Amino acid sequence: MKGMDLTSLVTILQQGIWQVFKLTAPVLGAALIIGLIIAIFQATTSIQEQTLTFLPKLFTIFLVLALLGGWMFTSMGTFTTRLFEQISKM
Repeated sequence: MKGMDLTSLVTILQQGIWQVFKLTAPVLGAALIIGLIIAIFQATTSIQEQTLTFLPKLFTIFLVLALLGGWMFTSMGTFTTRLFEQISKM
């Protein structure tokens, strides 16, 4: 395969977007769930402190990164290796 045709470029872009989604979904999902729980707590107790939402979300994000960080780096490394292999074939 010589040169880069439109199909291979679109495939690479799709794989990159899917990789970004796959790596960010657990972190954003956990932060969303914690934010929703805290919002329900604030609504039921009438506590409207803005800093109350910050620390639990921050700790949740750090916890998810600590638990899934190895998988994230492995997944990104595999994607990068595959990307360079595809580029070298073009």
